[in-house]
Amino acid sequence: MRAVTSEVVRVRLVKAGRTKIGYPARLLSDDGTHITVRADWAGDGVRDFGFVRFEPGDVFTEHYWRDRWYAIKEVRAGDGTLKGWYCDITRPAVREDAGDGAAGDIVSVDLDLDLWVSADGSRVIRLDEDEFAASGLAGQDPPAADAATRALDELERLARDGDFESLLR
Repeated sequence: MRAVTSEVVRVRLVKAGRTKIGYPARLLSDDGTHITVRADWAGDGVRDFGFVRFEPGDVFTEHYWRDRWYAIKEVRAGDGTLKGWYCDITRPAVREDAGDGAAGDIVSVDLDLDLWVSADGSRVIRLDEDEFAASGLAGQDPPAADAATRALDELERLARDGDFESLLR
């Protein structure tokens, strides 16, 4: 694993062909397959999902893979307390080269499905399945839709079996 502690990259989360949000993150490692970055909560103010609140001061350690259909974000409060893991079902990540010596972007294409795993593993919640169905991906790109549903099922199974954190090593 190539560890990089001072390089800053830009994470771009893309949904429906447009950048939903972009933010700077410190590159922790990139072994050619698994990319790990750390970033502060990039949203405006507090986002309360009911089962977790993302808020200023929260720190996200984000894991992206070039060969997996998900990204996992470990969420910690500003005091270091683990809140849990937010998992985005995505196309495999791409790291774009800026071409001018800059670090470039990590691009993650969101496929609408998500999973929340609480810090103690007691809550495993599938999210946004209605958005996924409404996206039309199953009709437009059946192999991608199949890969997305398989990825969500795999993450949920690992979380419920207590093997979830093994993905992050």
